Amino acid sequence: MNGNGAPPRVGDVTTVSSASTSSTRTRLERGRGALGPALELVHTGRAPTRAVLTAELGVTRATAGAVAAELEALGLIRVDSRPGGAGGGGTQGRPSHRLSVDENGPVALAAQVHSDGFRAALVGLGGRIVATAPGKVTVSADPAQVLGAVVRAGAELLDRTGRRCIGAGLAVPSAVAEPDGTALNPLHLAWPAGSPVRAIFAECVKEAGIDGPALTGNDVNLAALAEHRHGAGRSAQHLLCVATGHRGVGGALVLDGRLHSGSSGLALEVGHLTVNPEGRACHCGSRGCLDVEADPLAFLTAAGRTPGPEVSLLQQARELLRGEYAEPAVRAAAEELIDRLGLGLAGLVNILNPDRIILGGLHRELLDADPERLRAVVADRSLWGRSGGVPILPCTLDHNSLVGAAELAWQPVLDDPLGTLGAAA
Repeated sequence: MNGNGAPPRVGDVTTVSSASTSSTRTRLERGRGALGPALELVHTGRAPTRAVLTAELGVTRATAGAVAAELEALGLIRVDSRPGGAGGGGTQGRPSHRLSVDENGPVALAAQVHSDGFRAALVGLGGRIVATAPGKVTVSADPAQVLGAVVRAGAELLDRTGRRCIGAGLAVPSAVAEPDGTALNPLHLAWPAGSPVRAIFAECVKEAGIDGPALTGNDVNLAALAEHRHGAGRSAQHLLCVATGHRGVGGALVLDGRLHSGSSGLALEVGHLTVNPEGRACHCGSRGCLDVEADPLAFLTAAGRTPGPEVSLLQQARELLRGEYAEPAVRAAAEELIDRLGLGLAGLVNILNPDRIILGGLHRELLDADPERLRAVVADRSLWGRSGGVPILPCTLDHNSLVGAAELAWQPVLDDPLGTLGAAA
């Protein structure tokens, strides 16, 4: 305890006697190094109580208490010591303190741009979406114009909610080359290849008066990151995510808990796997790529429907699949896409040997429509599928690319909560 009876903070090095100085400093320094891992455990839901936190960190109960107290003082988590709560996890007759993210704590500004417009959101710890602002606009050929609009929408959310912002993240439908943060191939936007989206986004964030880092990533990579931390990919060691959003098909791989982006950020461009050599011409110059054989436009075309301008292609495809699946033409179109998708997934399984596959966007809807057909195609065409199968599951998070974009902004805080937020706490 400190002088006023409160538990010691991790950053507090005051001691009551010279004899205890060394041990106190040792405990608190150990706790300081555990702040980031502790916050990540609470953030991802893996430490619902202080007892679990103590076990996961491998520290003493006193150190875990000091860590939790410091994170609470920073406004990041809440510690509930009231008895009788669920998930006690402590010794018999002495329930452990419950830990949760602070619902009134800081947020990250998350932004997503796609072929039909953009969406801005405020996302707190735990992947909680606090507020959103969709924008149905024509995405112009000027990235600065579009990114300026989405950042202004996010800044309005911050003004309206009065929340503290720790940084900003942007999801784009393009491979993002590292280390420069350029959009290598925004095939479904009119942006020039190699647009410096990270630099443009950072400048827009700065002009809006928003503090903290401004980071950028591929939308499906970020969806996979979000699902691995908060959704259908939890506990997977080798997670493959494949999704189709408004246009095209993307993929991502999480290896040993970390997003695999390759040597320069360009790994897992699964949309350009050939699944039909005599198929549709692709924007990349090839033919029959997954990108044009298994996206919403491909489904609408196969079903004999002409897309309208009123709502996004994804929404039109979803509504058709959900509402008219019994129609022979719609069912036949769904089966065609399932077979193409299954062929692509089987090839990826042979190469990557994931322990779980998750599907997003329209692919999630196709899995729901006929799970047996899709799993059978993957099993029949893949070596590992024949030997036991790979679980294929739907993504579970709404707006997972937005949540993943927020994860980019939250990462510096997860790495060093005290160093990042301590001065202002």
